[in-house]
Amino acid sequence: MTQKNRLQCLIRPYKASDRESVISLFRFGSLEHVYPAFFKAMSHHDHVGISLSFAVAGYVLGGSSYVLAFLFGGAWVALVYYCCHEIYDDYLRRKLDTEMANIQANFLGSPVNSFWVAEAELNGQVNIAGLLAIMGLKCDPVTDMSDGWNGGEVDVASLEGRAGEVFNLVVSFPLRREGLGTQLTEKAIEFCKEQGFSRLVIETTSAQMAAISMFRKLGFVETTSHGSSYANHWISKIARISMIRMEMFL
Repeated sequence: MTQKNRLQCLIRPYKASDRESVISLFRFGSLEHVYPAFFKAMSHHDHVGISLSFAVAGYVLGGSSYVLAFLFGGAWVALVYYCCHEIYDDYLRRKLDTEMANIQANFLGSPVNSFWVAEAELNGQVNIAGLLAIMGLKCDPVTDMSDGWNGGEVDVASLEGRAGEVFNLVVSFPLRREGLGTQLTEKAIEFCKEQGFSRLVIETTSAQMAAISMFRKLGFVETTSHGSSYANHWISKIARISMIRMEMFL
Protein backbone atom coordinates (compact mmCIF):
# COMPACT_ATOMS: atom_id res chain seq x y z
CA MET A 1 0.00 0.00 0.00
CA THR A 2 1.36 3.42 -0.92
CA GLN A 3 1.26 6.50 1.21
CA LYS A 4 1.26 10.13 0.09
CA ASN A 5 2.82 12.52 2.56
CA ARG A 6 2.60 16.23 3.25
CA LEU A 7 5.85 16.89 1.34
CA GLN A 8 4.29 15.54 -1.85
CA CYS A 9 6.42 12.42 -1.68
CA LEU A 10 5.16 8.95 -2.39
CA ILE A 11 6.26 6.12 -0.10
CA ARG A 12 5.70 2.79 -1.82
CA PRO A 13 7.08 -0.76 -1.91
CA TYR A 14 10.26 -1.44 -3.88
CA LYS A 15 9.93 -2.84 -7.39
CA ALA A 16 12.51 -4.37 -9.73
CA SER A 17 12.76 -1.27 -11.94
CA ASP A 18 13.99 0.74 -8.92
CA ARG A 19 17.19 -1.30 -8.54
CA GLU A 20 19.67 1.04 -10.26
CA SER A 21 18.43 4.13 -8.40
CA VAL A 22 18.22 2.28 -5.09
CA ILE A 23 21.75 0.87 -5.34
CA SER A 24 23.10 4.32 -6.22
CA LEU A 25 21.31 5.91 -3.26
CA PHE A 26 22.39 3.07 -0.95
CA ARG A 27 26.01 3.51 -2.02
CA PHE A 28 25.83 7.26 -1.39
CA GLY A 29 24.11 6.74 1.96
CA SER A 30 26.79 4.32 3.10
CA LEU A 31 29.86 6.34 2.09
CA GLU A 32 28.63 9.84 2.96
CA HIS A 33 29.50 9.19 6.62
CA VAL A 34 33.21 8.82 5.94
CA TYR A 35 34.05 12.54 6.17
CA PRO A 36 31.93 13.26 9.28
CA ALA A 37 33.50 10.22 10.96
CA PHE A 38 36.99 11.37 9.95
CA PHE A 39 36.54 14.92 11.24
CA LYS A 40 34.99 13.61 14.44
CA ALA A 41 37.90 11.22 14.95
CA MET A 42 40.55 13.85 14.24
CA SER A 43 38.98 16.25 16.72
CA HIS A 44 39.73 13.80 19.54
CA HIS A 45 42.68 14.84 21.70
CA ASP A 46 44.41 11.46 21.22
CA HIS A 47 44.62 11.88 17.46
CA VAL A 48 45.62 15.53 17.76
CA GLY A 49 48.43 14.54 20.12
CA ILE A 50 49.62 11.65 17.94
CA SER A 51 49.60 13.82 14.82
CA LEU A 52 51.67 16.50 16.54
CA SER A 53 54.06 13.89 17.93
CA PHE A 54 54.62 12.43 14.46
CA ALA A 55 55.15 15.92 13.05
CA VAL A 56 57.74 16.73 15.74
CA ALA A 57 59.49 13.41 15.11
CA GLY A 58 59.67 14.16 11.39
CA TYR A 59 60.99 17.65 12.08
CA VAL A 60 63.73 16.35 14.39
CA LEU A 61 64.72 13.32 12.31
CA GLY A 62 64.79 15.43 9.17
CA GLY A 63 67.15 17.97 10.68
CA SER A 64 64.57 20.71 11.20
CA SER A 65 62.74 19.77 8.03
CA TYR A 66 59.24 21.18 7.80
CA VAL A 67 58.59 18.91 4.83
CA LEU A 68 59.22 15.75 6.86
CA ALA A 69 57.24 17.20 9.75
CA PHE A 70 54.29 17.62 7.41
CA LEU A 71 54.76 14.16 5.88
CA PHE A 72 55.05 12.38 9.23
CA GLY A 73 52.05 14.17 10.72
CA GLY A 74 50.09 13.74 7.49
CA ALA A 75 50.82 10.00 7.50
CA TRP A 76 48.86 9.56 10.72
CA VAL A 77 46.01 11.74 9.47
CA ALA A 78 45.88 9.65 6.28
CA LEU A 79 45.75 6.45 8.33
CA VAL A 80 42.81 7.76 10.34
CA TYR A 81 40.98 8.67 7.14
CA TYR A 82 41.71 5.24 5.67
CA CYS A 83 40.26 3.54 8.76
CA CYS A 84 37.10 5.64 8.65
CA HIS A 85 36.68 4.95 4.95
CA GLU A 86 37.34 1.23 5.37
CA ILE A 87 34.58 0.80 7.96
CA TYR A 88 31.85 2.20 5.73
CA ASP A 89 33.29 0.82 2.50
CA ASP A 90 33.53 -2.68 4.00
CA TYR A 91 29.92 -2.42 5.17
CA LEU A 92 28.87 -1.34 1.67
CA ARG A 93 30.73 -4.20 -0.04
CA ARG A 94 29.30 -6.81 2.30
CA LYS A 95 25.73 -5.62 1.92
CA LEU A 96 25.94 -5.31 -1.86
CA ASP A 97 27.15 -8.93 -1.96
CA THR A 98 24.48 -10.24 0.42
CA GLU A 99 21.12 -8.61 1.23
CA MET A 100 21.24 -6.00 -1.55
CA ALA A 101 22.28 -8.56 -4.17
CA ASN A 102 18.66 -9.72 -4.44
CA ILE A 103 16.35 -7.19 -2.83
CA GLN A 104 13.14 -8.88 -3.87
CA ALA A 105 14.15 -12.25 -2.47
CA ASN A 106 15.74 -10.98 0.74
CA PHE A 107 13.32 -8.22 1.67
CA LEU A 108 10.04 -8.96 -0.11
CA GLY A 109 10.06 -12.74 0.09
CA SER A 110 8.53 -12.78 3.58
CA PRO A 111 5.50 -10.96 5.01
CA VAL A 112 7.57 -9.84 8.00
CA ASN A 113 10.21 -8.08 5.87
CA SER A 114 9.70 -5.05 3.68
CA PHE A 115 11.52 -2.47 1.55
CA TRP A 116 10.12 0.97 0.74
CA VAL A 117 11.25 3.79 -1.51
CA ALA A 118 10.17 7.42 -1.38
CA GLU A 119 9.61 9.29 -4.62
CA ALA A 120 9.86 13.08 -4.70
CA GLU A 121 10.11 15.80 -7.30
CA LEU A 122 13.56 17.32 -7.54
CA ASN A 123 14.64 19.77 -10.26
CA GLY A 124 11.44 19.12 -12.16
CA GLN A 125 11.87 15.34 -12.18
CA VAL A 126 10.41 12.65 -9.95
CA ASN A 127 13.21 10.52 -8.51
CA ILE A 128 13.74 8.06 -5.71
CA ALA A 129 14.73 10.32 -2.84
CA GLY A 130 14.77 7.90 0.07
CA LEU A 131 14.69 4.26 1.06
CA LEU A 132 14.12 2.18 4.13
CA ALA A 133 14.20 -1.59 4.56
CA ILE A 134 13.19 -3.67 7.54
CA MET A 135 13.69 -7.31 8.44
CA GLY A 136 12.19 -9.47 11.16
CA LEU A 137 14.45 -10.64 13.97
CA LYS A 138 14.32 -13.77 16.07
CA CYS A 139 15.06 -12.63 19.60
CA ASP A 140 14.21 -13.19 23.22
CA PRO A 141 11.13 -11.13 24.17
CA VAL A 142 12.98 -9.30 26.93
CA THR A 143 16.74 -9.11 26.55
CA ASP A 144 18.33 -10.71 23.51
CA MET A 145 18.60 -8.33 20.56
CA SER A 146 21.90 -9.66 19.21
CA ASP A 147 20.88 -12.54 16.95
CA GLY A 148 21.37 -10.49 13.78
CA TRP A 149 19.78 -10.91 10.38
CA ASN A 150 17.66 -13.99 9.89
CA GLY A 151 17.49 -13.76 6.12
CA GLY A 152 13.70 -13.35 6.18
CA GLU A 153 13.08 -16.73 7.81
CA VAL A 154 10.88 -15.58 10.68
CA ASP A 155 8.28 -18.06 11.86
CA VAL A 156 5.17 -16.05 10.93
CA ALA A 157 2.96 -18.32 13.05
CA SER A 158 4.79 -17.35 16.24
CA LEU A 159 5.60 -13.65 16.54
CA GLU A 160 5.84 -13.42 20.35
CA GLY A 161 8.99 -11.53 21.24
CA ARG A 162 9.75 -10.75 17.60
CA ALA A 163 11.20 -7.43 16.55
CA GLY A 164 11.81 -5.54 13.37
CA GLU A 165 15.26 -4.16 12.58
CA VAL A 166 15.87 -1.30 10.21
CA PHE A 167 18.36 -2.53 7.63
CA ASN A 168 19.11 0.92 6.28
CA LEU A 169 17.58 4.37 6.07
CA VAL A 170 18.83 6.78 3.40
CA VAL A 171 17.49 10.15 2.30
CA SER A 172 18.83 12.04 -0.71
CA PHE A 173 20.94 15.01 0.40
CA PRO A 174 18.83 17.78 -1.24
CA LEU A 175 15.77 16.63 0.73
CA ARG A 176 17.43 16.43 4.14
CA ARG A 177 15.69 18.15 7.04
CA GLU A 178 12.36 18.02 5.22
CA GLY A 179 10.90 15.26 7.38
CA LEU A 180 11.29 12.47 4.84
CA GLY A 181 13.46 10.35 7.14
CA THR A 182 10.86 10.73 9.87
CA GLN A 183 8.05 9.66 7.55
CA LEU A 184 9.96 6.60 6.36
CA THR A 185 10.64 5.62 9.97
CA GLU A 186 6.98 6.12 10.85
CA LYS A 187 6.13 3.81 7.96
CA ALA A 188 8.39 1.17 9.51
CA ILE A 189 6.80 1.67 12.93
CA GLU A 190 3.33 1.24 11.44
CA PHE A 191 4.47 -1.93 9.63
CA CYS A 192 5.97 -3.43 12.81
CA LYS A 193 2.78 -2.77 14.76
CA GLU A 194 0.75 -4.47 12.04
CA GLN A 195 3.04 -7.50 12.29
CA GLY A 196 2.65 -7.66 16.06
CA PHE A 197 6.31 -6.99 16.74
CA SER A 198 7.25 -5.89 20.25
CA ARG A 199 10.13 -3.63 19.23
CA LEU A 200 11.73 -1.76 16.36
CA VAL A 201 15.52 -1.75 16.43
CA ILE A 202 18.13 0.20 14.51
CA GLU A 203 21.91 0.09 14.64
CA THR A 204 23.78 3.19 13.59
CA THR A 205 27.22 4.69 14.12
CA SER A 206 28.36 7.43 16.46
CA ALA A 207 29.22 9.61 13.44
CA GLN A 208 25.57 9.78 12.31
CA MET A 209 24.51 12.48 14.76
CA ALA A 210 21.54 13.76 12.74
CA ALA A 211 20.06 10.28 12.49
CA ILE A 212 20.57 9.62 16.20
CA SER A 213 18.83 12.90 17.03
CA MET A 214 15.88 12.03 14.77
CA PHE A 215 15.46 8.59 16.30
CA ARG A 216 15.51 10.06 19.81
CA LYS A 217 12.76 12.51 18.87
CA LEU A 218 10.67 9.60 17.58
CA GLY A 219 10.99 7.77 20.90
CA PHE A 220 13.96 5.46 20.36
CA VAL A 221 16.34 4.91 23.27
CA GLU A 222 19.98 3.81 23.18
CA THR A 223 20.36 0.30 24.58
CA THR A 224 23.93 -0.70 23.74
CA SER A 225 27.11 0.80 22.35
CA HIS A 226 30.20 -1.10 21.24
CA GLY A 227 33.32 -0.62 19.14
CA SER A 228 32.88 -3.67 16.90
CA SER A 229 32.12 -3.16 13.24
CA TYR A 230 32.45 -5.13 10.01
CA ALA A 231 36.06 -3.96 9.75
CA ASN A 232 39.13 -5.13 11.68
CA HIS A 233 39.16 -4.33 15.40
CA TRP A 234 42.16 -2.00 15.11
CA ILE A 235 40.59 -0.15 12.21
CA SER A 236 37.51 0.54 14.35
CA LYS A 237 39.70 1.55 17.27
CA ILE A 238 41.74 4.06 15.25
CA ALA A 239 38.59 5.47 13.60
CA ARG A 240 37.00 5.80 17.05
CA ILE A 241 33.61 4.81 15.65
CA SER A 242 31.09 3.19 17.96
CA MET A 243 28.10 1.14 16.87
CA ILE A 244 24.97 2.35 18.65
CA ARG A 245 21.86 0.19 18.97
CA MET A 246 18.58 2.02 19.54
CA GLU A 247 15.19 0.50 20.26
CA MET A 248 11.57 1.56 20.33
CA PHE A 249 9.05 -0.51 22.27
CA LEU A 250 5.78 -0.80 20.36
